[in-house]
Amino acid sequence: MTTTARACSGGSMLSPLILACLLATWLVWGSTYLAIKYALISFPPFFQMGTRFLAAGGLLMAWMAWRGAPMPQPRQWRDALVVGALMLGGGMGGTAVAETTVGSGLVVAFIAVVPLMIALVNLLFGVRPRASEAAGIAVGLVGVLMLTQGQGFQASPGGLLAMCIACGSWSVGSVLSQRSLPLAPGAMGFASEMLCGGVVLMGLAWISGETPQWPPATAASAAWLYLVVAGSLIAFNAYMVLLARAPAGLASSYTFVNPVIAMLLGVLIAGEQVTGFEWAAVSVVLAGVVLLMWKPAAR
Repeated sequence: MTTTARACSGGSMLSPLILACLLATWLVWGSTYLAIKYALISFPPFFQMGTRFLAAGGLLMAWMAWRGAPMPQPRQWRDALVVGALMLGGGMGGTAVAETTVGSGLVVAFIAVVPLMIALVNLLFGVRPRASEAAGIAVGLVGVLMLTQGQGFQASPGGLLAMCIACGSWSVGSVLSQRSLPLAPGAMGFASEMLCGGVVLMGLAWISGETPQWPPATAASAAWLYLVVAGSLIAFNAYMVLLARAPAGLASSYTFVNPVIAMLLGVLIAGEQVTGFEWAAVSVVLAGVVLLMWKPAAR
């Protein structure tokens, strides 16, 4: 971990806060995709995500208000609505839709395309990745393209389309939150984003005519609670801290680590089927993260 941390930061050690946020996005987020699959037993995709973020955002905002933090200004609510609609409505909503037909491990493996999309969007703001970052992203993209040819996504064109929309929406929202749509300071900004994204997701659930199963299955309820506490209150806030305080490549590194965690959990716990070709594709993705992390230190 020490070597990796030094490599990611270009030769200097990461702060304890950044390291903790990395671990949260790597380990916690890697497990939330399996939790989404279990929550789908009783909660449809948009409804599941909408209630998840409304609950997490409401709890976080109430806590911050109790501590005396000022409420977001009208313009900050507007920015939270745009970013929340993109990152949570399109990004997380599309991910949950994809998991209705595609294994959780393959879904999160596809998300490795996010760093490339973020780099492309950043080009509009005049930000160009270093050669080593571009090479790592390119290798990761090759692995994702291989994944699209595996039997999981080949059997579900709808799932593949949902993941393309999810990754595109998440990438645009990530860049806008950094460049032109600043949220309210600190956790209050994260809370407003989750509340706005939750409202958008509930609107999508209503438009789609989703109806949850009641009473919900025990496994679905436990998975939903895990998503609220670990996935939203812990990991999502950790990611927003990384966006604000860490280089873009480092903030996006979860997209390379999550697939291995998610695929292992999917196979070992949920009995998901992953072919040898799909494991090879993930190996290519991992080669991308090794290049992304180690090349700057060598330079």
